[in-house]
Amino acid sequence: MEWFTAPDYWLSRTVFQRALACVYLVAFVTAALQFRALLGERGMLPAARFVERVPFRRAPSVFHWRCSDRFFAGCAWAGCVVSAALIAGLDSLLPLWAAMLAWLVPWALYVSIVNVGQTWYGFGWESLLLETGFLAVFLGNDEVAPPIVVLFLLRWLLFRVEFGAGLIKMRGDPCWRKLTCLDHHHETQPMPGPLSWFFHRLPRPLHRVEVAANHVTQLIVPFLLFTPQPIATAAASLMILTQLWLVLSGNFSWLNWITIVLAVPALELPTDPPATPDAPLWYVVVVLAVAAFLLFLSHRPVLNMLSRRQIMNRSFDPLHLVNTYGAFGSVSRVRHEVVIEGTHDEVPRADSDWREYEFKGKPGDPRRWPRQFAPYHLRLDWMMWFAALSPSYAGPWFGALVERLLENDRDTLRLLRRSPFPPGEPPRHIRARLFRYRYTTWRELRETGACWERTYVREYLPPTRLAGSAQRP
Repeated sequence: MEWFTAPDYWLSRTVFQRALACVYLVAFVTAALQFRALLGERGMLPAARFVERVPFRRAPSVFHWRCSDRFFAGCAWAGCVVSAALIAGLDSLLPLWAAMLAWLVPWALYVSIVNVGQTWYGFGWESLLLETGFLAVFLGNDEVAPPIVVLFLLRWLLFRVEFGAGLIKMRGDPCWRKLTCLDHHHETQPMPGPLSWFFHRLPRPLHRVEVAANHVTQLIVPFLLFTPQPIATAAASLMILTQLWLVLSGNFSWLNWITIVLAVPALELPTDPPATPDAPLWYVVVVLAVAAFLLFLSHRPVLNMLSRRQIMNRSFDPLHLVNTYGAFGSVSRVRHEVVIEGTHDEVPRADSDWREYEFKGKPGDPRRWPRQFAPYHLRLDWMMWFAALSPSYAGPWFGALVERLLENDRDTLRLLRRSPFPPGEPPRHIRARLFRYRYTTWRELRETGACWERTYVREYLPPTRLAGSAQRP
């Protein structure tokens, strides 16, 4: 069945599978290390409460069967083990049907986590990993050459990621059409990286070139993915270079890395493919049936891309099989940060000894330089950026965060870089204040060593204590 397979993409498939397994591993490690504080039995948004009110058909998940901290940890670490095994090439040692099941396991575990993850898992890269991971189930192993139809679906997914993101920019903030968005983006992005300050200080004409190049890469180059080689390889390579540029400029979890992984199957890598037998009939039937189903589902993201009211990062089915993507349809001009502080004072006053909590990734101390965390995802830090945009984003979980800090909750404190209160000595009161942050100039950086300058804006949360705790006048 020469029409069904593309032997020349054997190495591309192998690289894609190993790289995808690496992204899976990062995702499961992130879940394993953070779930107790976010989704655990005493988490800010307990998954157990979620599955009680949301039926299985709306959010399919193994946690509808059982939802406990121990079971959640078991699923997350099991995902880590399977992902590591796939990195090592487990699928190439198994029969074709077993290899497909091996790739189905991390997808099923991760869709279970995402579907109970609520706000903490509401990011576009979650659905992107799941959609990519589902296609990987049908890509085969060393027993068969890569199926052409699955390679096409991977390019189709990459096309929707890039072209959808390009459309949302052109339809959104006027600064994308004026080529001025990068005058602000590096300073106001959710989580700056160690080089973001330098990117922000690049000459403005170079920022214009960056934006124009982005438009070319997202609005024109994606169409070249469906052209003959070597043009398709050149298009995919350009997308990879663009994503690596974004990796250097900020912390975007595994969004850039999963996009790079998606571009790999479009590359025609030089190799001498091994001889493989014809694909078995059952495999051909399954792959073609799944492909037809996914193409049918694709009409919804296509209609969304054509709509003037285009939305971004939306799943159209509970299994996240086909989704729509996009990012930064609007760019903030001003950066605000919520700074959380606590005090031991029985009666909080403006001149009390307020001590600041330090987060791992989000800006806090103006002298602390941002670090590189991506592809690891600091979920609380990201949501704190949204909380600074509007208190409505923080409504479901911010009160619970404050309560856990007042209790010196160990799991919650593990999400932070440093707590100013030692174990056994929780604060009496917590408050939150909103500050405006801006990057310092070259001169200010040399004189003060601070990469940020911050200015108090207003009170975000007045001094708060645990209900029922004693307070002396």
